[in-house]
Amino acid sequence: MPAEIEPENAPQSVRDVLSFTLADETYALPLESIHEILKTPPITPVPRAPADVLGIISVRGRITTVLDLRLRLHLAHEPASARARVLLVDSGVELLGLLVDAVQQVHRLNPDEVELSNMVSGELADYVVGIGRPGARRMAERDATSTEELLILLDPAALLRRVV
Repeated sequence: MPAEIEPENAPQSVRDVLSFTLADETYALPLESIHEILKTPPITPVPRAPADVLGIISVRGRITTVLDLRLRLHLAHEPASARARVLLVDSGVELLGLLVDAVQQVHRLNPDEVELSNMVSGELADYVVGIGRPGARRMAERDATSTEELLILLDPAALLRRVV
């Protein structure tokens, strides 16, 4: 069963998320939805697959589909760098790979560091559940000129839903 970020009316608790970059933006997925982080393996293309399907890989003998997360989120395509990684994420039906530009770190977000959002519009609206502001409490205590890190929190269930 895929891990999801709780809806607004659910009791709030601390959330562990894995942050990663795509096109100079920082995104995050719930840590419990991530099974493994892989260096980018050779990916076998699949003929007539949707544009955001890069192909398939074999992970310990198990065939896994790899999605280009940039294309899924309607960002510009760029060739993978040496820092690119494949996140193996549970879709509820199968493990799928998500190609990301670079993995950053695990953040522990307190309820007051998460803003659930129904205000996101456009093509990202289906995938984004809110914004994480790690260290927001500490930022309030420090110099107001410090820059705040923002995490775009993604919904793994929506992200991995098959597009026909």
